[in-house]
Amino acid sequence: MSFLGWLLIGALAGWLAGRIVEGYGFGLVGNIVIGIVGACIGGLILPKLGIIPTTTGGNFLAATLGAVVLLVLLGIMRR
Repeated sequence: MSFLGWLLIGALAGWLAGRIVEGYGFGLVGNIVIGIVGACIGGLILPKLGIIPTTTGGNFLAATLGAVVLLVLLGIMRR
């Protein structure tokens, strides 16, 4: 996947995760970072569950899932 594709999926996944886990708004750059880190987390979690995303849509869902996990963990650590 191209670098631009990573940024686009990261931004969308970070934005969607921010909508799912209410109370988080990081702006464009923050959403990209959250989405890319979330993609790494999702890439670690899903294969352990026997799910290996092979399409762009699957990668987007993995990034979103990882970003949601990341935001939940950040919320727990803030308390």
